[in-house]
Amino acid sequence: MFMKSVNTAATLVAAFVAPKDLNLKDPASIRGVSSTLAHGLMSYYSGNVTNTPETIAVFPQPYYWWEAGAAWGAMLDYSHYTGDSSYDEVITQALLSQVGPKFDFMMPLHFGSEGNDDQAFWSFAVLNAAERNFPQPDDSIPPWLDIAENIWNTMVVRWNDTNCGGGLLWQIFEDNPNGMTYKNSVSNGGFFQLSARLARATGNDTYFEWAKKVWDWSEKIGFMDKDYNVYDGAGIEDNCAKINKLSFSYSQGIYMYGAAVLYNYTNGDKTWGARTSGLLKAADSYFSPYPNATNIMFEHACEPYEVCNNDMKSFKGYLSRFMWATARMMPSTLNQVYSLLSTSAVAAGKACSGGDDGTTCGQKWYTGGFDGVTGLGQQLTALETVHGLLSQQARPPFKAGEIKHVKGTGKVPPKPAGQ
Repeated sequence: MFMKSVNTAATLVAAFVAPKDLNLKDPASIRGVSSTLAHGLMSYYSGNVTNTPETIAVFPQPYYWWEAGAAWGAMLDYSHYTGDSSYDEVITQALLSQVGPKFDFMMPLHFGSEGNDDQAFWSFAVLNAAERNFPQPDDSIPPWLDIAENIWNTMVVRWNDTNCGGGLLWQIFEDNPNGMTYKNSVSNGGFFQLSARLARATGNDTYFEWAKKVWDWSEKIGFMDKDYNVYDGAGIEDNCAKINKLSFSYSQGIYMYGAAVLYNYTNGDKTWGARTSGLLKAADSYFSPYPNATNIMFEHACEPYEVCNNDMKSFKGYLSRFMWATARMMPSTLNQVYSLLSTSAVAAGKACSGGDDGTTCGQKWYTGGFDGVTGLGQQLTALETVHGLLSQQARPPFKAGEIKHVKGTGKVPPKPAGQ
């Protein structure tokens, strides 16, 4: 049944529009292109067909479990921004299948690849659902907001003061030894954003105090410099004295949106406003790779050198997601966000002109066309950038007092075979 909805999704929301023909001035064009890109993203998913615990909710190799969480977060954005509910049932099925035995997205089947940063990306998807009152039809599973709080409860006890004066390690399990000696900005930024969003969603200042604590630690340890450039992390062997100054777009975006949420939560506190603006300004380094590609996003650590791995090919999408969301929380940033991302959206559309149907996405947006490098991440990055053009007209995230324990229609998606 779902495969039929995938094949018709583009016609349900808008007439088919090729991404290369994106018209920024026409909402119908934006919806049409977004639908085409969403269809392309979902073409990588087969879990609804095989429907087993090993395949449900995840995307086939070489994509890791964390990127599936990122993809469902993107599809929740798509549903909310475009109004197309075609994929809502499969999104719900995917999220509910991964909650784990304690409803905290600690999923034993994926412990081999689950780190703090991976769990954080699933928390972003769950928060998307909670903040939009996305129906949760299974009465045996807690509401989305409760699940997000459960995730936070598993992360807060991992705060590690033994080395570096605090912070989360990259990994959770000793079976992943490399990540047990490294504290990274994505894990800590993820915990920061989760704390900030839970503060706003619940009104509980405990989350706010922890968000401030994570920010202060990140700043003190040097994960961000005085100009708000966010760096990758540091090893614990020298007490985090030597910062790895490799930088990626998604780390910048994760901290940015967390700061913007706190600006909103504190009713415009100037400190959080300055931090948000600083992070946004520093994000300029991910745009304009050369003079004839002004305001076009690129992953500066790897794209120019042809060394992006599959994870890195999706990173631009999260910067786009969180920049659009930042503009919703702090409207004074909208002009800057729109200037960068509208140009990038057009460039992404031109890059999504490959394949037999002329809608498959390539990696580099600054080439002026399709570069032949395809994958899930390439579809996701383009989708987040394009459908975000509709974000400012969509209902902003609900906050404390507005979030409901939505139970929907009572139609529960089927559990994976074998469960």
